[in-house]
Amino acid sequence: MSVAFRRESDEEHKEPRFELPIPAGPNLVTEGGPALIDARIAALEAEQVDADEARREEIARDLRYWHRRRVTAIVAPVPPADEIAFGSRVRIAVDGSERVIRLVGDDEADPAAGLIAFSAPLARALIGAMEGEVASLPGRPDAVEVIEILSAAGA
Repeated sequence: MSVAFRRESDEEHKEPRFELPIPAGPNLVTEGGPALIDARIAALEAEQVDADEARREEIARDLRYWHRRRVTAIVAPVPPADEIAFGSRVRIAVDGSERVIRLVGDDEADPAAGLIAFSAPLARALIGAMEGEVASLPGRPDAVEVIEILSAAGA
């Protein structure tokens, strides 16, 4: 039989599915981070019960990621009150617009909710700053003013 008439499986034409990338560096989380990871795992495990085979494969991949993140999670210490660090809540002004942000772990980040990953450029620029100081962003010197360091407990 000619190779031209050979039926190839659909699997041969699918894009390969790679594992979800693990962010570089330590897996720092806030005090609520382990609970968020556990909730994500529980939701995926519940969804897996009724999922079709293709979705079950995606869920299995996601679960491998989240189980790895749970095992490697390091709850960061409470940040100092006078200096911006991981876990700090800060009132900042960027281009004259004020907002409150909190520096959190990579998996906890939600910029729309003011949760900024500690590995993000904004967070890296702010770490170590104190009230009244001005931080620079790439290509924008003095772009961010630290107005107030708030209690991390009110996050």
